[in-house]
Amino acid sequence: MGNSPATVTKGETIACNDAKAPRTERGRRTLRKLLDAAAVEFGEKGFHEASVSSITRRAGVALGSFYTYFDSKDALFRALVADMSEKVRTSARSALHDGMDALEIERAALAAFLRFAAEHKEIYRIIDEAEFVDPASYRQHYETIAARITDRLAAGVAAGKFREGLGELEAWALMGMNVFVGLRYVVWGGAEKTPDEVAARVNRLLAEGVLKH
Repeated sequence: MGNSPATVTKGETIACNDAKAPRTERGRRTLRKLLDAAAVEFGEKGFHEASVSSITRRAGVALGSFYTYFDSKDALFRALVADMSEKVRTSARSALHDGMDALEIERAALAAFLRFAAEHKEIYRIIDEAEFVDPASYRQHYETIAARITDRLAAGVAAGKFREGLGELEAWALMGMNVFVGLRYVVWGGAEKTPDEVAARVNRLLAEGVLKH
């Protein structure tokens, strides 16, 4: 089994912990097709109703070729969760640039996540299902995101922008807020708020809290 991401195109990677890492560009493209098709299939039908044959049809890949890359539907699902986690990371990172202060970084990272979720609403169903299909993947997904937020908070403290004492607990609280505003305003929709507007409101909450000054 491959344990490192497989490069597809410049700037794009596939998390392959549960995939047999392909050695050719054609193989990497095929793996990408399978993961993309799996995201749609699992997102529409859920893990138990989804089938390998349907995923390969969506991907335009021969059924037998599936096992060149994955040992089972479970392995594909785990790889997909890891792949989505990586996409969340890269979408946030792409929105950041030098010169942003700590609060700007949180706003931009959340806005980028909300835009990603708007284009990939299936991520919520797939990650939620992971709690029961593969609890280790579910936990790793959130622990990885929380660790990144913890690092950002620490950087903000070091820069003198955030108060002392922020750490893992605050990172999990911030992550929970981000996840649920995404659910409400992106997945469920109907609120007519753009990702930037939602991120700005959350950013104001971070900056000002809820107490009347």
